Amino acid sequence: MDKRRVVVTGMGIISPVGNNLEEAWANVAAGRGGIGPIERFDTSGCEVRIAGEVKGFDALAVFGHREARRMDRVTHFAMVAAAEAVRHSGLNMDNEDPYRVGCIIGSGVGGIETLVEQIKSYMEKGPKGVSPLFIPRMLTDSPTGRVAIEYNFRGPNMAIATACATGNNTIGESMEMIRRNVADVIVAGSTEAGIIPVSLAGFNNMGALSRRNDDPVSASRPFDKNRDGFVMAEGAAVVVLEALDHALARGATIYAEVLGYGTTDDAFHVTAPHENGEAAQEAMRLAIQDAQIAPSALNYINAHGTSTPLNDVAETRAIKGVLGEAAYDVKISSTKGATGHMLGAAGSAEAIFSIMSIVNQFVPPTINLSEPDPECDLDYTPNQGVPHSINYVMSNSFGFGGHNAVLVFGKYHSNGKS
Repeated sequence: MDKRRVVVTGMGIISPVGNNLEEAWANVAAGRGGIGPIERFDTSGCEVRIAGEVKGFDALAVFGHREARRMDRVTHFAMVAAAEAVRHSGLNMDNEDPYRVGCIIGSGVGGIETLVEQIKSYMEKGPKGVSPLFIPRMLTDSPTGRVAIEYNFRGPNMAIATACATGNNTIGESMEMIRRNVADVIVAGSTEAGIIPVSLAGFNNMGALSRRNDDPVSASRPFDKNRDGFVMAEGAAVVVLEALDHALARGATIYAEVLGYGTTDDAFHVTAPHENGEAAQEAMRLAIQDAQIAPSALNYINAHGTSTPLNDVAETRAIKGVLGEAAYDVKISSTKGATGHMLGAAGSAEAIFSIMSIVNQFVPPTINLSEPDPECDLDYTPNQGVPHSINYVMSNSFGFGGHNAVLVFGKYHSNGKS
């Protein structure tokens, strides 16, 4: 039996560069960054005092006091992004079989802020100091569960956690479920709210973070010779994936088609990428093969591009290994220059930017790329986005633990061909 075609009919995002789709895309496309001094807590004594925080978000105003306190910030973000994605898609659950609509929203660390707060409360006050809301606020699967409750999604529901590859894995696995006809629609994405003192200290002490406290806007500088680490960021991004026949039957607007998915593991090191990106190459090859296109057909690659010394070189080598000489012809960029690294939420945010690049036929820039690293010698679209003919986009995500997850999106054509 032929696989069902899977399309994107809705998108929603809350991020350091904007709290909705229109705003986030406009800022990323224009090269306006969202990194700044941390405002949510006192950073006195911290070596790193910058991050990509979500700005202007008031959970009490959105959810009301009673509901807001029942959720960790990570779930707040997921609910906001999912709400926009569902509105954007025009999905009406009154017209759907709820058992054919799923929800797969992952997170790298789930409700870590709640976890830390409640451990502190336990240490200070004993067992009676622990909130009865502790467990549901902390669990990594709470965001996807809460979204399902909100919309009566009774189909497949789970939280995938593959560190910084989470967003791509949630979208890829959701696509596979629709392909094999266990659901008609899946609301898929990822969320992260890990900017808290202990996380900041942990990443800093392992040497992963940029320390450009005096120049936060230019701290995240993928592929630049003077990059010194990534910038922590937060937010959520969600897409509505739908079987093509189902989308057409309800007259949905189709923004792109999900054509390919590949996932592997380095089995090499818990935090460092393999130096030649061997397993990342295989994930790219699998995604391209799944999309049934030639590597040279790719028009744009949204790179993982974290701004760490090791990742950017390894990813460059991996792209060359897969595309050969064609690697020098494809447009590439890392939108993390603008957003910072949204960790578990990064892949789904970058999937949205990849889809929007198809919709707008425009490649967003890699900002802060002022002095290219000689080992990173591809076309990373430095500092200024460009109009470009885009039929196929590949989006890379790689995570601690060696996780590699790659997606290929295509411009929608009714006959399935470009």
